[in-house]
Amino acid sequence: MTDLVAVRPSARQVAWQRMEFYGFLHFGMNTMTDREWGTGHEDPALFDPGSVDADQWVRALKSAGMTGVILTCKHHDGFALWPSDVSKHSVASSPYPGDVVGEVAAAARRHGLKFGVYLSPWDRTEASYGSGTAYDDFYVAQLTELLTRYGPIFSVWLDGANGEGPNGKTQWYDWERYYAVVRELQPGAVINVCGPDVRWCGNEAGDTRPDEWSVVPRELQDAERTAERSQQADDGEFARQTMRSDERDLGSRDALAGHTDLVWYPAEVNTSIRPGWFHHPAEDDAVRPVDELFDIYLKSVGGNACFLLNVPPARDGRIHDADVAALSELGRRIEDFRSRAVAGSFGTPWAATVELDPPRSVEAVVIGEDITQGQRVEHVVVTARRDGAWWPVAEANAVGYQRILTFEPLETDAVRIEVTAARATPVVDRVAVIAS
Repeated sequence: MTDLVAVRPSARQVAWQRMEFYGFLHFGMNTMTDREWGTGHEDPALFDPGSVDADQWVRALKSAGMTGVILTCKHHDGFALWPSDVSKHSVASSPYPGDVVGEVAAAARRHGLKFGVYLSPWDRTEASYGSGTAYDDFYVAQLTELLTRYGPIFSVWLDGANGEGPNGKTQWYDWERYYAVVRELQPGAVINVCGPDVRWCGNEAGDTRPDEWSVVPRELQDAERTAERSQQADDGEFARQTMRSDERDLGSRDALAGHTDLVWYPAEVNTSIRPGWFHHPAEDDAVRPVDELFDIYLKSVGGNACFLLNVPPARDGRIHDADVAALSELGRRIEDFRSRAVAGSFGTPWAATVELDPPRSVEAVVIGEDITQGQRVEHVVVTARRDGAWWPVAEANAVGYQRILTFEPLETDAVRIEVTAARATPVVDRVAVIAS
């Protein structure tokens, strides 16, 4: 088998992983028409939010503890939220007087968040869709506009949406050409999902694997495979689907047996704060409970993945009060969790003990590897000391960038974190217990 520890992340992948938690903003023509997928035939005059409060959007995301924001600059309907030089189907042809992409990029900078872009490869308006190179030229032109007009980009988020165009044909995307443009114009940006840097976790429900591995077979980078499994219809069923049981283990030694071509391809957990991805007034009372959002946060950010949470602004150009309240409370929960961390350090490469004097109530352990040295830990065991005896409280296989192991609160005067199996000598760069 290939030396698993020799497979390591790029600098851009390391920077992305450290972001941990960032937001998706689905906003556009669908917001105006109360749909999830537009037809591509909508009159630009329908895009009339009056005003767009991009600062309110970014403040809401930041209140949750997010570090970046990705905007749906163009969805499948083909309506561009910036004045594109190669398409009239954009804000420039609408009553809205501004450049939504520019406004969100500027707001992100003002509030210290990184900015990313989503550009749907499927365009239901563009006549050249399905013609091959002519459409690739069009797509690259719009991609170039986004990557050269709005400052540094941390993520180019590409899905595999591939449907019929206005000419009745489908398009075979020139992914390698798209990637080359991103690398040239924004070398620090990761390319997510249908790209070589960050993989889709496999569902849009917020479901996470028991163990997430960053070293996986190269075949998982196959964009066409992702396209085949992407959403095929404009309904809510896809967002509720969880991972199949045969997709639960992608990178253990057993899963990698027989594979010789491996890559560093970490996971992103993406889901929406509402049933839909775009804002629908009928869903204003269906914002996910904070307990559920915090649980997804712990399992994703605490499961060697990053968490991408979609928050859709409403047609009045603001994020609804219900979403704002949920985000603010989520941020308080995360900050409280972090504030109760009691840091420790590994006395040896294989074990650490965190002493608590006086005894305290403990509910979680945080452990992280130095991923610049690869993903090494294969099993970790947590025990707690009570009345001089050690009791097992949690265990896991994969660790990677960060693993948060939660358990029922217990009173203890010491917690031991021990690596019991590894692919090479562990390089653990942080460990803490969450205590009250």
